[in-house]
Amino acid sequence: MYKNKKIIVVLPAYNAAQTLEQTVKDLPEMVDEIILVDDKSNDETLAVARRLGLFVFAHELNGGYGANQKTCYRLALAQGADIVVMIHPDYQYDPKLVKYFAEFIVDDYFDIMLGTRIRSRRETLAGGMPLYKYFANRVLTIFENMVSGQNLSEWHTGMRAYKRTVLEKINWQNNSNDFVFDSQFLFQAVAKNYRIGEIPVPVRYFKEASSINFWRSLHYGLATIKIALKYWLGFIK
Repeated sequence: MYKNKKIIVVLPAYNAAQTLEQTVKDLPEMVDEIILVDDKSNDETLAVARRLGLFVFAHELNGGYGANQKTCYRLALAQGADIVVMIHPDYQYDPKLVKYFAEFIVDDYFDIMLGTRIRSRRETLAGGMPLYKYFANRVLTIFENMVSGQNLSEWHTGMRAYKRTVLEKINWQNNSNDFVFDSQFLFQAVAKNYRIGEIPVPVRYFKEASSINFWRSLHYGLATIKIALKYWLGFIK
């Protein structure tokens, strides 16, 4: 327990066998429990997770990134989490930073924390983010900020932390099972006036880290624009 708050880290996993152990090893001691949800991986992700002693849940079918997160949050709430930190187990995000995400929420500065990979163009590209993804990220984020009235530096990060009440009040269960789940969730949070903070995180793109291809990225971008327009028209509350 950190200041009498139970902190649970959730790992939405798909083919993360090569990076999972390092991710878990770098998590801070303040974490009370680690939950891994495997979305029907084709590698040894489940075996590694069980060897590490994690709380493991395995999907019988591949449901998608959003479906994986839904299971993660249901389990974390059932386990009594006060703070839930979601981080990809592909080691693209630095697990050591989890403690700062949790502290900002525990100390009641924010309800939601995001890990932003966008500090400067040079730094982001040097970390391996493909050029087309960098510019797509910037364009989408600017558009989403204009529509929502926010001033976030990145809407598309895979490292996030939530206060329990956020997960209880937002209707994320009916969101997409695909990657656009994250954008839907943030627009829902904005609609409910939750306080959203950011922490810069290093950019780490490498062979073993997960990454969707150009066409999946294009589909994600178009779906994100659609969600933003639905928010602007008042359909997201």
